[in-house]
Amino acid sequence: MRAFKIIRGGRLLDAGARAAPLRDILIRDGAILEIGAPGLNAPDDAEIVDASRHLLHPGLVNGHTHGTGALTRGYRDRFNLELLLLATPARFANQTLEMKYLNTYLGAVEMAMKGCTLAFDLTFGLPVASIEELEAMGQAYRDAGIRAVMAPMLADTTFYRGIPGLVESLPDDLRALAKIDGAPATDRVLALMDEALKRWPHDRDHVKLGIAPTIPLVCSDELMLGCDRLAREHGTVIQSHIGEAKMQAISAIAKYGKTMLAHVDDLGVLGPHFSIAHGIWLDDDDLRRVADRGSFISHNAGSNMRLGSGIADARKMLEFGINLAIGTDGAVSSDNQNMYEAMRAAGQVAAVRQPDHRRWLTAPEIIDAATRGGAQMAGFDHVGAIAPGKRADIVFLSLDHPNWMPINDPATQLVFAEDATAVRHVMVDGTFIVRDGRHLASDMASLADKAEAARDRMLELNAAEIAKVEKLEEAVTGFCRGLSMKPYRVERYAAFPCGCDEASGFAATPG
Repeated sequence: MRAFKIIRGGRLLDAGARAAPLRDILIRDGAILEIGAPGLNAPDDAEIVDASRHLLHPGLVNGHTHGTGALTRGYRDRFNLELLLLATPARFANQTLEMKYLNTYLGAVEMAMKGCTLAFDLTFGLPVASIEELEAMGQAYRDAGIRAVMAPMLADTTFYRGIPGLVESLPDDLRALAKIDGAPATDRVLALMDEALKRWPHDRDHVKLGIAPTIPLVCSDELMLGCDRLAREHGTVIQSHIGEAKMQAISAIAKYGKTMLAHVDDLGVLGPHFSIAHGIWLDDDDLRRVADRGSFISHNAGSNMRLGSGIADARKMLEFGINLAIGTDGAVSSDNQNMYEAMRAAGQVAAVRQPDHRRWLTAPEIIDAATRGGAQMAGFDHVGAIAPGKRADIVFLSLDHPNWMPINDPATQLVFAEDATAVRHVMVDGTFIVRDGRHLASDMASLADKAEAARDRMLELNAAEIAKVEKLEEAVTGFCRGLSMKPYRVERYAAFPCGCDEASGFAATPG
C-alpha cells in the first residue's frame, strides 16, 4: 500500500459557509496532510483517487445506538420505552457469542454503507455478556471497518424495582411472573468491567471500551460512582440514558426528591467524559448543570418520536452551551441505523416545537453535531472533520443522483435531501471500506441467511419468556402511562396531554 493518496476533483462540504468548493485532499498513512485547490502538489508515487462528480463530507458519527438490536428490528409498530424495557430482554435472551457478533456486525455494516464511520454503542451489558463476548463484538466493528465506543450497559437493580410503585401495583399472579429481583451484585458488575477494561485487546483509536450505567433508576449510587471511578482510571467515556421518558422523570422525583440529572450531578460524576442519551425531559436547571460540567447530550430525535418519548429542546441545549451529538438509537427503537435520517429528524422536530423559525436548528448546526460533536463526545479527537491532522474518514456522495440535482445549499441538502442513497464510497483511515455502494468485506446474501436463521433460533429459544412478558404488558404499561399523565415541570409532548390550558392548547407549565 502506498503511503500517499491524493483525492482529486471532489467538492468538499463547507457546512458553515453553505458551500462545497472543488478541493484536492492529500493523505499520508491514513491521515489528512493537506487540503488545497485543484492541482494540489502530491508525490509522484501517490495513489490518485478520482472524486469528480462527488461531494465529500466527514464520516458521520452516531452518538447513540445499541448494537444489540439488529436482529430484532421492525418487530413491532406501536412501541414505547416501557414496552421496550419490558419486552426486549426476553427477545434478546439466549444469544450465543456468534449471535452477539452478528447483531453488532449487521449494525456496523449498515452504518458503514450509510456514511457513518464512528458509533457510540451501548451494547450487551456486563455481566450478561462475558469479557470474551465483548471482545468479539469489538472485533465485529473492526471487521466491518468502522470505529466505535463499545459501552456495555450496566445495572444492579431490575426494571421493576427501578420504578417506584410498579411492583406494588401488580396483582399477585402477575408479580409471580415478573423478574422483580435477581439483579447482579454491584461489586461483581464493577469487577467485571474493570477486568474488561484492563484486558481490552483492540486498537483504541478504532474501537475502545466505554461504560454505560444504563439508566440511573436501575443503578445504585455505588454503581454510578464505581463507573465514574473506572472511567477516570482507564481514561474512557461514560454514557447513560437520562431524561428519556416522562415516566422516568416522574419516577426520579419520587425516588430521589430531585430530578434524575440533579441526582447524578450531586453524586459528582458529570464531566467532559460523561454523555447523556436523549435528555428530553431535562429542565433549565438540568441543562445548566450539563453545560457547567462540560458534559454532552446525544439528541436522538427519530427514536424519541418512534417511542413516543417526546421532543427534546435542542435549541435550548445549544443556548446553554451544551456539546451536542446526533444519534439514531438502536435498531429496536429506530429500525434502521441511518444517520442522514437522524439528522433530518433533528431538523424537523425543532420546527414543530414552536413557531419562531429563527429558533429552529440550522443545517450547519445539525451537521456539526453529527460529526465534530459526536467525535468529541466519544473521545475520538482524531476524527470528525476533514482537516489537516485528522484521520481520513471521508464519505463520497454521488452528484449524479436525484438528491443533488441541482446543488443549491449543500448543507441543507445533506440534512434534508440526502437519505443515504447517494452514498457511493466510504473511506476510513484513507482506505475504502465501501466502494461503488458495496461493503467490501461482506457477502450480503450470506449475511441475510445468517440473520434469518439467528432470528428463528432466538424466537424458538425465547418463546416461553416472550409469552410470559406479553401477560405483563397491560399492567406494566398502564402503570407507566399513569405516571406519564401526571404534571411535570416541563412539557415535551406535542399534544400536551396534561398540565395544559385546554382552551389555548399550550402548556400551562414552562418549557
